[in-house]
Amino acid sequence: MRLSEPTLHELILRLPIPLALLSQEGGVEALNERFTRIYDPASLESGELRRIIGNPDESWHRVRLARREGGELDAQAQATRIQNSIMLVVDEFPVSVSRNELDQLRDRIVELERLSSIDRLTGAWNRVHFDRVIGSELSRSSRFRQPVSLILLDIDHFKSINDTFGHQAGDSVLCELVPIIKAHIRSAEFLFRWGGEEFVVLASSTGYRGATVLAEALRSKVEQHSFATVGSVTISLGVSEHFAAESAETWFGRVDEALYAAKNGGRNRVSVDQRGSSDLWIAEKKGAAVVGLIWLEAYECGEPTIDREHRELFELGNALIAASIAKDANRDSIKSALDQLLAHVVQHFADEEALLAQHGYEHLASHKQAHARVLARAGELKASAETGKATLGDIVNFLANDVVARHLFLADRDFYPLFKAATPGPR
Repeated sequence: MRLSEPTLHELILRLPIPLALLSQEGGVEALNERFTRIYDPASLESGELRRIIGNPDESWHRVRLARREGGELDAQAQATRIQNSIMLVVDEFPVSVSRNELDQLRDRIVELERLSSIDRLTGAWNRVHFDRVIGSELSRSSRFRQPVSLILLDIDHFKSINDTFGHQAGDSVLCELVPIIKAHIRSAEFLFRWGGEEFVVLASSTGYRGATVLAEALRSKVEQHSFATVGSVTISLGVSEHFAAESAETWFGRVDEALYAAKNGGRNRVSVDQRGSSDLWIAEKKGAAVVGLIWLEAYECGEPTIDREHRELFELGNALIAASIAKDANRDSIKSALDQLLAHVVQHFADEEALLAQHGYEHLASHKQAHARVLARAGELKASAETGKATLGDIVNFLANDVVARHLFLADRDFYPLFKAATPGPR
């Protein structure tokens, strides 16, 4: 796309029919001249229009809108979802705009926004798109009390790559890096090219602990990859979870400082700012248990059986923790909860291996070995529980580290691309 082409908002403002662009939460992003010349912008707050905007189904609805100069006007309105926004079209005269013309308009706007959001070299989202989505992500995080984290990564010694192999080779490294990262992030995580050799991963519903595990997995995958033009390449990464009511600029400043620490610490490593709203929210839960596993949608791989069994694993894990900290806790109740968990783990591993075999997973042998290691550790924990020696710390460590962090976040993420649904545009 040429730099001289109009932005989405500029295109909206130029069109000769009344148009309003709104955020998914209903906030006004842009009103074109035709709309403001005829209608009172306050009419967008009417219950009639709010219902249409809240359910953008591309159907026409008869509405009565307040005129700018007083009185009301009968019209038709249509709401359409365009990526991260809602476009409201108002047609004063039923025959003035044909459906075909609106379809062409919608297609043009969608294509314009897609092109203006993508980094032309690598195909990742660009900083313009980051600015579009960050506000809604922070709003969603605050409303639903779900954490959101940033991972800022930088290619180590990138100047040396350009100096030694040439800038074309450097561009090739950037292009080859992007699919490596995309293959190991979820649909709830977005990849942006920040500039030069820097990239940002925006991880929704993920605190700094989960983002650290993801960052380490990305670091390892890049280190293991042989780049076509230059061979070995490493990356340094900074991690930061959004904290309280800080601005996006302050938040990014913290993740930038974390990346700087990783660089100064020797490169090819992850540095973490260990602050975040998730810890704050846990502290606010007065009287509630602060130990437990929290299932997030971001953990889903897209295969129904695996996702269902992973969720059940979390539920049984929390039941085991609850049995261990109950006032009337005893060896039998803990053992019973542990037995149920371990029986589920054994069945889940068998089901997962069968599904991976059906999909031709090339690393199945090593994945089975990872399963065997988890089961061996589970056997040790069961033996300790039977003699009454297993502590709450032992149980939490097994669940959080062996099952969740090391297996679900690291080993399992390797096969997630097998089940990812095809989605338009970059992530």
